[in-house]
Amino acid sequence: MKEKEACCKCGYLEASNKKFGLVFCNVCLKFCPNNPEKVDEYIEEKADFTALKPFREYTKTRGQSQKSGMIKKASQGKAMSRPPFGYTLKNGNLVPAQNSKEVEEIFEEFLNSGASLNKIAGKHNLSVNGLKKILNNFTYIGKINFNNQIYNGNHKPLVSSILFNKVQDKLEKITKKSNKK
Repeated sequence: MKEKEACCKCGYLEASNKKFGLVFCNVCLKFCPNNPEKVDEYIEEKADFTALKPFREYTKTRGQSQKSGMIKKASQGKAMSRPPFGYTLKNGNLVPAQNSKEVEEIFEEFLNSGASLNKIAGKHNLSVNGLKKILNNFTYIGKINFNNQIYNGNHKPLVSSILFNKVQDKLEKITKKSNKK
């Protein structure tokens, strides 16, 4: 957790955001110029942290209600962002797309072929990072991952949990092997 300091603009004591080596509270950071030469001028114009209290409260409650809404959506099994490879959105729900069979092929190929991540990624016109995102994505087993929680999705899985877990084991072994080098 970040250590709290005083904001250099308003003096608020629970500031923890750094920009250009200076500490700002959330409110002052929003208005801080992106040009380092203008920052000195910005902080010279002091603000009273008590006058900024309504803004602090508003941003806190706004963020909390937004996050609560997103958690509720995830707990209902609904998609949280754009559809992943192999899915499309229909009436707000994830449904298998025309390329959905390719997802299972990717999982099977990774598990059984002995081909490298580079080779599989190239074959499917993906970057290696894109391929890793597919192989690690809980959406493909009918789950929704949000806020470090896994929820049951209301969409059709594209791979079995058994295949997904075997792929996770293999990925973990590859990661451990590359970290030893």
